[in-house]
Amino acid sequence: MFTRTYLDWNATAPLRAEARSAVSSALEVSGNPSSVHTEGRAARKLVEAARAQVANAIGAKIDSVVFTSGGTEANAQALVPSWSLAGYACGRLVVSAIEHPSVLAGGRFATPDMLQAPVTSDGVLDLGKLRGLLRTGGPALVSVMLANNETGAIQPIAETAAIVHEAGGILHVDGVQALGRIPLNVATLGADLVTLSAHKIGGPKGVGALVVCNANLQLPPALIRGGGQERSRRAGTENVAGIAGFGAAAAASAIKGPSETKHMLRLRDRLEAGLAATEGVTVFSTAAARLPNTTLFALKGIRAETAVIALDLEGIAVSSGAACSSGKVQPSHVLAAMGVNEELARGAIRVSTGYATKEGDIDRILETWRKLSGVLRKP
Repeated sequence: MFTRTYLDWNATAPLRAEARSAVSSALEVSGNPSSVHTEGRAARKLVEAARAQVANAIGAKIDSVVFTSGGTEANAQALVPSWSLAGYACGRLVVSAIEHPSVLAGGRFATPDMLQAPVTSDGVLDLGKLRGLLRTGGPALVSVMLANNETGAIQPIAETAAIVHEAGGILHVDGVQALGRIPLNVATLGADLVTLSAHKIGGPKGVGALVVCNANLQLPPALIRGGGQERSRRAGTENVAGIAGFGAAAAASAIKGPSETKHMLRLRDRLEAGLAATEGVTVFSTAAARLPNTTLFALKGIRAETAVIALDLEGIAVSSGAACSSGKVQPSHVLAAMGVNEELARGAIRVSTGYATKEGDIDRILETWRKLSGVLRKP
């Protein structure tokens, strides 16, 4: 049986050795972290150590980190109309048109209170249009991802924060794809709220965090209520093993991040140079700053679902720029927002790498792509 090549790190990253060890050790601790006895205090110590590791990885205050079941829950917890700043509540939500579905769903905002801010053809938030949306209608909660999960395009968060705060609003940033791949420091980011997820950085699945960066925010009622856990900001017994793994992964990525970023950037350049050899290939968002590990490309005449299956049969895991729903494959909402025509968008394939990806993995997909592209392309 041949060895498989995994190139879908934006979907989930393989578990880091440090996280695996931390999870395994935590599973041996039997106490409930809310209990006051010795066993409970041992579990609490693991949770608080991980909270410090996550906070230190992004330059945040330790008590600003609220653990959740993942990025989707953290986004839902952030997107509520009852956050307020200086006594002014945000009665409407503005999101960029390229957000993750968990943000586009709008949390607890009513649909009439939601607006979408457009992006440029390179998949970058149009700051002028955002400024226009915020001029009227009162303070808004604005949600903009730091880096797009499909194209890898990095958004101008510092500039966005200045615009939002000038208008009296609150800025939430989905930092899930950015953590561990580009520098992420909340002190310079300018966001009031930041979402993180463990499994994108080599931690376990099913754990994430909402970081409340602005201490002046007046907190809304918890999304999950019925207990005093997480300082009454998220009820329910903590996932001690998952949280410990998250902390270990965050600490490891903070230390190794600069060298891993350089490695991934070299691989991305190698991949895109090879793709250029196929006439007609479009690589999206190349004019924008992008994540070092992400390439979204398409070739007219090739359907993404067909290419993904064909590559999988060759032992290579990639993903599509299209999302499946009820058996139907829809074009990427990200590419639609960028103005990419539907036919080309339906062929979008995402290759995303990580710290363990090798040059040989890139060579393998390029060789396989050259073989398959001629066969799969419709005349």
